This record gives sequence, structure tokens and C-alpha cells, in this order.
Amino acid sequence: MGSQEKINVVVVDDIDESREMILRMLQFDSSIEVVGTGRTGIEAIESAQKLKPDVIVMDINMPDMDGITATEAIRKKVPYIQIVVLSVQNDANYMRKAMLAGARDFLTKPPMIDELTAAIRRAGDLAHEEKLKQTPIFQPNAMTGPLSPQMMMRMPQMIMGKIVCVYSPKGGAGCTTLATNLGVGLKTQDNKVAIVDANLLYGNVAVFLNEHGKNSILDLIDRANDLDPEIIEDVMVENKLTGLHMMPSPKEPELNDAHKGEPVSKVLTYLRQIYNYIIIDTTSYLTEVVQACLDISDYIVLITTQDIPSIKTTNQFLTLADASGIAREKILFVMNRYDKRIAISPERVGESLKQPVLVAIPFEERIITSAMNRGVPFMVDNKLAPAGKAVVSLVEVIRSRIQKDQENPSL
Repeated sequence: MGSQEKINVVVVDDIDESREMILRMLQFDSSIEVVGTGRTGIEAIESAQKLKPDVIVMDINMPDMDGITATEAIRKKVPYIQIVVLSVQNDANYMRKAMLAGARDFLTKPPMIDELTAAIRRAGDLAHEEKLKQTPIFQPNAMTGPLSPQMMMRMPQMIMGKIVCVYSPKGGAGCTTLATNLGVGLKTQDNKVAIVDANLLYGNVAVFLNEHGKNSILDLIDRANDLDPEIIEDVMVENKLTGLHMMPSPKEPELNDAHKGEPVSKVLTYLRQIYNYIIIDTTSYLTEVVQACLDISDYIVLITTQDIPSIKTTNQFLTLADASGIAREKILFVMNRYDKRIAISPERVGESLKQPVLVAIPFEERIITSAMNRGVPFMVDNKLAPAGKAVVSLVEVIRSRIQKDQENPSL
């Protein structure tokens, strides 16, 4: 947004004192101009259509129509208008409903002045960009000048990153441990890496990275056809220690993922434009979401361990994969918690399942358990340990496979 372009705002709250307090806060920011006020959800919709503001700051609880219903109506009628919802209750369910309705931000009342103005500025930037999208930019005179630096920064750079799904048909095989450490291994100064927790029931990626997130991939499902980099940025949590970007699992376990597979695929496809690598951590159950993740992935890191039940379920999965048309070349077979004292060797398992084990990750309980409990991937400070070297080998396998596939795209 150019510095000369003000953000036009409408403030809607049925309580006079609250509305006046918001107005007083906004008068100190020269980039924000209040163009209207309202007391009800109906008035908010009318103001949206009549005044065409960039941002509406609206209370969630109003007598005639709640803020969530009003938000949904406004976003349908004037899609570029961004809504900042206010609520006296810091309730995760309220927040999720507001975001699914199309709200741009959710703040607890009374908000801090810096928090409120920052939210409005972010929303205002997005509103101005959405307006520009409605103009065909390749037509003569469609724009008065070049894209602003802010616009350029927010536009996807069409990286076309690779999606790597980490999966095991047997629970407890170490998918989350491998997913987080693989992410660290793939992360370089030139590569952006995202980890998506697709275990909607009991996902633990956030715990393994010692992070907390208020949103998850579920908050993007209803907006899967209307994504932009800033929406993604709001859901992602950056782990400062590793540089990884994480999309955590839902705070409340999601028991039903029916009809969520297709929108999840769209979200993951969009992430390709922003990240060089997207690592997906999954549950062992072949839910609709997990199947969608497996289908869209460029590579599947399939994990087994040195026990008969794990090998049996892995064999069953490979049979299903063959029947589903998943190419064996797409599968990178890994044996986790490898103990050379056990007679079941990686070579024997590979021969038996007709799928070679590419990497065996040694069982190092002390290092791995300590890293897990600290929320720090062992690749951060134990990269030269046997387990760390094995992850480095897997990284090399992935990069080699990518190069091979690029050189022989028909294979």
C-alpha cells in the first residue's frame, strides 16, 4: 500500500462506550480514516454497500444480527472489504467461526491500540490489493503505475515446491520426529520449508517444535479457492530456531474429516507457490485428508520399523498403493529405529516387500527422546550423530530423486 493511500474504516458496535473508545484509538493514526459508524449487523451490511470502506471493525455480539453472520454477508456482497472482529470472549470456537466466515482478524476487547491499528493496517493492505485484482492488469491503462513493493512482496513467486508426505500405516513409528528433522535437513538459506500437520485428531508437530498456533489447516478449508500469501502467513507459525514455517494441528481434535480432502489438496497446492519444500506429517489412518495428502505428494516417505506388525501393515499399504495407482518410484522407504542387533535387516525387509529400504535411521533413544521433550529437533544440535547422519542421507536421496525426475520428466 502506498503511503498516500488511506485506509477507510467503518466501526460497528452496539455499545456506545465501546464504539467511542475505538474511535478515540484510531484518531491517532494518520493512515486510518473513519468514514462511518454503526450499531447493528444490518447497519454494517448497509455501510459496506453504501460507503465501500476498506475495513470494518465489528463487534461479534449485536442484538439484531451477530458479527459472524454480518461478516459472511459482507464478504459475499463486497468481497474486497476486510473484517476485523472484536469480542469480549477470547474463545477459540468464536475465533474459528469468525475466520471461516471470512474475517481478516480476531481481537479480544478491549484491544491494545497498537494491536488494533496493526490489524487494521494489515487488513487495509489486503483490501487495496483485492481491489487491484478486480482490474485486468495486462490491459492498457489498467493501472496507473507499477506494482508497489508491498504488492510484490505478497505475490507468490511461483516456486513450484515439492510436497513430501511422511506416512506410516502403523502408529508410533516416528512420523512426527522424522517430519520435523527432515524439515531441518532440507532447510537452507535459499530454501523455504513448511511443515503441515495433517493429523487433525492428535497432531503434535507444534509440540515437537515447542511452538503454539491459534490456527490450523481447517481454518483455510472454506477459503481454499480464495487464498493469498497473507492468509497463509496468518496461519503459519515461524520457528525462529530452525527457520521452519509450521501449520499446526487444530487445538480441538477434529473427529470428522469428510469432504475436507479436496480443499486440503487446494491449500497444499497453493503452498507450492511459496515454499520450496512442504513436509506433511500424517496419521496412520487412511482418512480422506490423509489420502488427499498422499495423492498430491511428489514423494511419500514410508516408514516401517523392525517388528512384524509394522512390516505387515506396510505390506498392506503397498498393496493398496499399487491398486490406487501410486507409483513405487514415488515411495521413499525408510526403516526407523534401526537396531543392528535385530535379525530383521533393512535388506531382508526390502526384498520381502519388493520395495528397497533407502535409509535406515538408527535407534538413539537418549538423543531422540531428549530432543522431543525439549521441543528441539535433534538435527539442530546432533546432526553428526548416527540418527542425524541418516536424516542427511534421506535429504540427499530426496534431492537426488528430484534432480532425476526433472531430467527425466516422463518417468
